Amino acid sequence: MQQVAEESRKAEEQESRSKELDHFPDLPLSCSLALSFTPPQSFHTLSPVSDNFSHYGPIGILLLMAVLFGVGNVIVSTILGPRRQGKIKGMPYESGVNPFGDTRRRFNVRFYIVAMTFLVFDVEIVFLYPWAIVFRNLDPASDLRLLFLGRVLFFILTTVVAFLYAWRRGVFRYD
Repeated sequence: MQQVAEESRKAEEQESRSKELDHFPDLPLSCSLALSFTPPQSFHTLSPVSDNFSHYGPIGILLLMAVLFGVGNVIVSTILGPRRQGKIKGMPYESGVNPFGDTRRRFNVRFYIVAMTFLVFDVEIVFLYPWAIVFRNLDPASDLRLLFLGRVLFFILTTVVAFLYAWRRGVFRYD
């Protein structure tokens, strides 16, 4: 009796596995098995600390790849790059025009202020893209939608006030 129950359980497992493989008809058997693999219970009983950090793996890999790419480019250009120096080659080159005068000229501080203002508005736009995606996916009847809208309007208002302050202070005048 116990042997019959064991055989019936094995047959049910095999039938359920074959049904799982039917979800991936175009893949080879080895890929289908890998996709339908369910990890043992021990994988699901991770500690809360390791569970929280497990989502950062792809970010760590991306950062590692970025560092390796940067270091690799420097090393390869040092090895393969030309090593000849000369008077003309060492001369500064500015947009197709031969340089004249001292290269350590002072610039008006307004150029730097305009650059910093540009960065502020550029960063604001970067923050608005994810907000727009989240806002679009919110339920139209939820209270969160109004809260999200209020927060972004405050964010934009503070940026507009900063822009008007800079305008009144004459940051954008070049005379």
